[in-house]
Amino acid sequence: MLTKKQRDLLLFIHERMSEDDVPPSFEEMKDALGLKSKSGIHRLITGLVERGYIERLPHRARAIEIKRLPDGFTAKNIEKDNVSYAAIPANMNEVPLCGRIAAGTPIEAIREEGQTVCLPNGFIGGGEHYALTVDGDSMIEAGIHDRDTVIIKRSDTAHNGDIVVALVDDAEVTLKRLRRAGNKIVLEPENQNYEPRVLEPHRVKIQGILAGLLRTYH
Repeated sequence: MLTKKQRDLLLFIHERMSEDDVPPSFEEMKDALGLKSKSGIHRLITGLVERGYIERLPHRARAIEIKRLPDGFTAKNIEKDNVSYAAIPANMNEVPLCGRIAAGTPIEAIREEGQTVCLPNGFIGGGEHYALTVDGDSMIEAGIHDRDTVIIKRSDTAHNGDIVVALVDDAEVTLKRLRRAGNKIVLEPENQNYEPRVLEPHRVKIQGILAGLLRTYH
């Protein structure tokens, strides 16, 4: 699974290398993606390396080898000494990636502008959706692990027992199972090492309901 920026960078590098086998400079990458600094390119490159899409070659300046293209993209028009690639999305949808969500100690979710997650058609139903990267292990017994990506259906209401994104005190955002106990709201972890949080209803605002889960093995 790649973010839109990671995918765009990978395809930009691939297109440039198809011309002369020389990867673009970080400055060229920065300009092509419309980023303000090269530090963002460093982070994107590191993510692509970790996910096995590219490999850095040692002892060579600007040496990058493309290991594979994103899922759903096809190479076409291959000619001797001149390879051009046409990026063809295979029935994919995009939802915005809105930052990190705590499955442990609550943290504030911060939107990452321009970042998206590609999903196959039919992966989610109707309604507005967004994605969050999980930070923590308090939901592992529900099959939600650290660094997973959860797909959330935007909603300000939820049923008892739903796994929700909850905004606490207008400051902290966390992923927990929602329980109602009398006139209290209980945000329950799915890990016996964590304690539930019992809160007054006015302190909790529902931001969405868990609709899907993505995991990358690397």
